[in-house]
Amino acid sequence: MSITKRLKAVGPGAMVAAAFIGPGTVTTASVTGAEFGYALLWTMVFSIAATIVLQEMSARLGLVSGEGLGEALRERFDNQIVEYVSIFLVVGAIGVGTAAYEAGNILGGAAGLATITGIDSTVWGVVMGLVAGLLLYTGRYKLIERALIGLVAVMAFSFVASAILIGPDPGAIAMGFVPGIPSGSLYLITGLIGTTIVGYNLFLHASNVQERWSGPDDIGHSRIDTVLSIVAGGVITITIMVTAAAAFEPGTQISDIGQMAEQLRPIAGPYAELFFSIGIFAAGFTSATTAPLAGAWATTGALGWDSDMQSTQFRAVWGTILSVGVLSVLLGGSPVQIIVFAQVVNGILLPIVAVFLIYAMNQRDLLGEYTNGSIANALGAIVTLIVVWLGVRTLLSVAGVL
Repeated sequence: MSITKRLKAVGPGAMVAAAFIGPGTVTTASVTGAEFGYALLWTMVFSIAATIVLQEMSARLGLVSGEGLGEALRERFDNQIVEYVSIFLVVGAIGVGTAAYEAGNILGGAAGLATITGIDSTVWGVVMGLVAGLLLYTGRYKLIERALIGLVAVMAFSFVASAILIGPDPGAIAMGFVPGIPSGSLYLITGLIGTTIVGYNLFLHASNVQERWSGPDDIGHSRIDTVLSIVAGGVITITIMVTAAAAFEPGTQISDIGQMAEQLRPIAGPYAELFFSIGIFAAGFTSATTAPLAGAWATTGALGWDSDMQSTQFRAVWGTILSVGVLSVLLGGSPVQIIVFAQVVNGILLPIVAVFLIYAMNQRDLLGEYTNGSIANALGAIVTLIVVWLGVRTLLSVAGVL
């Protein structure tokens, strides 16, 4: 397949990349680079590989079964108690969780625009919410997909340009891909992996591939899209880490992205600050659009509602999620208690979703010849064990044990 045809296959996977590179990822990558330099770049290699493994399964499930992950989760259990528990977890963690994180997405994107323009971030937050709402209200998947692919390209250019302008050490970068765990870095390793392997992306991918392609014959296109998009997303995260590592002395503590953008000025001039701020805006807006979309597909699928993008129920779900984000901007902050709740439930949900996904991928009555092979199951099991570890650490961290 030619390079042109490969690039034309990019679409649903790019939306997955757009979803996991939000302000939270930018913050985590920046803090990691500032504190530990290039030492944890290897973490992203694992994160990229693990995300590809799970997202490929999710996309294959959607293309072969014609169901979203929420629908499959609801329909595969005969036991009503198990079914109701799974529905509660999906609606609680994905619906409420995406609503909570939507606040951070809009606030982060608005902060990027405020840095560029000098206009208050509250104004930009409301504008971002309205534009995202209009885009989603069209119900036109191809329009949404193209808009997000364009913003991912802007984000990639901005962060790569910042990394080049800052003048990193190529030798030090190469050494950063040699695995090692510096003292005190485990929580950031957990954070980097956790911001790349995102639970709601498994729901997003299983549904959005059906909007782009028609069935099993397109699995090859979907795999190309998944690999290219997630690798590109991982490279963006790496450039953010590299920029921070080059800009600060190892051990530097930074409190927010605005501080980082400002401190790039003496080293790389105003262009690095400009590019970085544009990248933050793009990261915020893409996540602010994909989070409500994922939440709507997961919730409507789990509850058995109409999952058509133009249905009233589908619009009501994403509208509620988006409204929470805009409201948080108007109130001047993020809903901390809801975010803590989302962390707890997501810490429980992600391992369960990963286990169920592998279970579903081995059901011949659902997938026929497209069930997992032994290699896919082995890779999935390894990733799932890591995800379980992440979930346990998230819960212990929220509980104050770690």
